[in-house]
Amino acid sequence: MKTNPANTLTVDFQSVQAHYDLSDAFFKLYLDPTMTYSCAYFRAGKETLEEAQIAKIDLSLGKLKLRPGERLLDIGCGWGSTARRAREKYNVKVVGLTLSKNQFSHASQLSSGDDDLEFRLEGWETYHEPCDKIVSIGAFEHFTPAKYDAFFSRCKDMLSPQGLLLLHTITTGTPNASFAFKRWTHFIITNIFPGGRLPDPEQVVSHSRRAGFELLHAESLRLHYARTLDLWAENLQSNRERAVEITSDETYETYLKYLTSCAEHFRAGDVNVYQFLLSLQS
Repeated sequence: MKTNPANTLTVDFQSVQAHYDLSDAFFKLYLDPTMTYSCAYFRAGKETLEEAQIAKIDLSLGKLKLRPGERLLDIGCGWGSTARRAREKYNVKVVGLTLSKNQFSHASQLSSGDDDLEFRLEGWETYHEPCDKIVSIGAFEHFTPAKYDAFFSRCKDMLSPQGLLLLHTITTGTPNASFAFKRWTHFIITNIFPGGRLPDPEQVVSHSRRAGFELLHAESLRLHYARTLDLWAENLQSNRERAVEITSDETYETYLKYLTSCAEHFRAGDVNVYQFLLSLQS
């Protein structure tokens, strides 16, 4: 009897918590007030970071065509900004999943008293409840290729027949085999996101199709992420003294290098970030 890989998946709490549970106080020094830790959307180019993050959330949720009373699953919900926005703007029922203890605690406190907004310290690997729409922003990068088929298969099993999946993920960009780029990649996966792996855009499409999804729309936000990272770096530099007090000189320098170097590689096109809107094949 063959074993179904989807039933034997492990949830990698350790790798995610190694980054996201560093310190909420530290992340607050460079993120915007919504604590949104993903690419912002500068529609006019003059938005504040907070305005641009809300615009990105609205861009993402708008593609899902949410209707009141629908059930939305937020995979990799972070500190809860997307889930809360969906609940407030669209009056949907939301479950947000995160592997970070700090994020779970923060989001749960903000959702207290709302029975239709729930956060769980849980991965998609063990979640099986039905939903109408799925949004996942900045989580897919933490998966490995070995999980891609299982992820899309699980999403398909949970979604209603007319369901939609909005997947927002950093991807590889223009192929770059230089030593400098390989050294930067090693720095990121060793010091910032252990266990992470950037998918190729083509992998997202091919693995989702294999599970029974159809690509409706793909949008690159590459230069928007470069701008986001610039603003994060500026915020961190402005709060250097406090950052060192909370963590250490080494952590401050490591994270500043992470933010500034990522911005350079997004501008150069070595890496990209896409939003993929997927529907179940009819």
